[in-house]
Amino acid sequence: MKSTPSVLKTRPQFWACAATLAFSLIGVSALGVGNYQAAADRAALNSSAVAELDAFPVIEPTYRWGFAIDTFNVQEATVKPNQFFGEILSAAGMSYRDIEQLVNNAKPIFNVKQFREGKSYTLLTPKGSDKAAYFIYEPSIYRYYVFELGDALSMTQVEHPIETKEEYAEGVIESSLWNTMVDNDMSYELAAKMEDALQWSVDFYHLNKGDQFRLVYDQQYIEGEKAGVGMVKAAYYKSGPSEYYAIYHDEGKHYGYYDLDGRPMNSGFLRAPVKYSRISSRFNKNRFHPILKRRKAHLGTDYAAPYGTPILAVANGVVTKASRTRGNGNFVKIKHDATYQTQYLHMQKFAPGITPGVQVKQGQTIGYVGSTGLATGPHVCFRFWQNGKQVNHLALNFPPPEPLPTPQLPGFFRTRDAMLARLDLQPTLSSPAIDTTVQVVPGQPVVAPARPVISQVAD
Repeated sequence: MKSTPSVLKTRPQFWACAATLAFSLIGVSALGVGNYQAAADRAALNSSAVAELDAFPVIEPTYRWGFAIDTFNVQEATVKPNQFFGEILSAAGMSYRDIEQLVNNAKPIFNVKQFREGKSYTLLTPKGSDKAAYFIYEPSIYRYYVFELGDALSMTQVEHPIETKEEYAEGVIESSLWNTMVDNDMSYELAAKMEDALQWSVDFYHLNKGDQFRLVYDQQYIEGEKAGVGMVKAAYYKSGPSEYYAIYHDEGKHYGYYDLDGRPMNSGFLRAPVKYSRISSRFNKNRFHPILKRRKAHLGTDYAAPYGTPILAVANGVVTKASRTRGNGNFVKIKHDATYQTQYLHMQKFAPGITPGVQVKQGQTIGYVGSTGLATGPHVCFRFWQNGKQVNHLALNFPPPEPLPTPQLPGFFRTRDAMLARLDLQPTLSSPAIDTTVQVVPGQPVVAPARPVISQVAD
């Protein structure tokens, strides 16, 4: 027999199962609709909440010195004359015992004797408290010290990250270098760095209206704000027909400022023994003496400067005298070689270690500007001997120094050409191009490339 009858016999059970399945599916579908509606309601509620939150402004915390200073009462000030470290912390609610412990803990890094008048400091006091939690001292733009005034009684020195950018500057002298710098939004520090680069060739005490200069230098930034001036990489100065170049180049053993031909700018002597000064009296064999009230030869050049201004050795040499006389006051005399000697008069005092027989280097501080001896005000009388005779050093022309060693010239020429491009200058040369190739033949001496004479008026 076929199996169909057995299926027909069970048909009532089949329909019962089908009905059950159908009602189950309807229930599930209804449940799904309910859940979907609940989810939609929740989404609408969340959207409404987000909209309400968006209505409030988002306040970003203000960070300084690594703190969210919005959570503190901030008291900023500068150190007043005769104001002491402990005095400030005591007024901020700190006990003398804790102050002493804090000072001792900080000693390996910071000595309270370094606390200086006019420097900035800040006290951070948590809101709702009457006792400061942190003291921040900023002695310079490059670093600051954070003193923790709580249980730790510790101190941390923090160096500001410095960003350095190469920049370009130029100007035309109208009245003075300083006024030109200020008028062109340049700093005194940049002017000083330019003097350092050109000090052997340009007389910055006799600048003329219309003189021009161009500079490529490193500008330092801290948190986007201008900080100090780094290296002046290239300098150009034009006065009338005279043009002067100073290109900084570092080959390891040989480094410093060089002219376009690779000769060191350092011609052996600085133009003046003090910076930021003016000539108040010149070399004059028939000068009327302001104190003696009679004609008396003035065999030197007077540079007026504030009391305490450092006086610099104009060249390497040996101190032969560091003494005092009625007329000269405190003075130092230096022998540079068999030909040249220099003398520095009317010092306030000698620099530490300056005694007869001591070797000094060019630019080293040997004393400080004063008015000892026959002097009407603070200045240094600078005297210059050539072959035992006092001469006017401003009228001397020194022979040019030797250039860089031949194997190092190609590297210098690459530096020079890159700097000239940044200065946007193309100096007039006696030949259209410079062959910077160094010929090396095994077993033979190195042959230097022919170097043209630069069209540059000597100082």
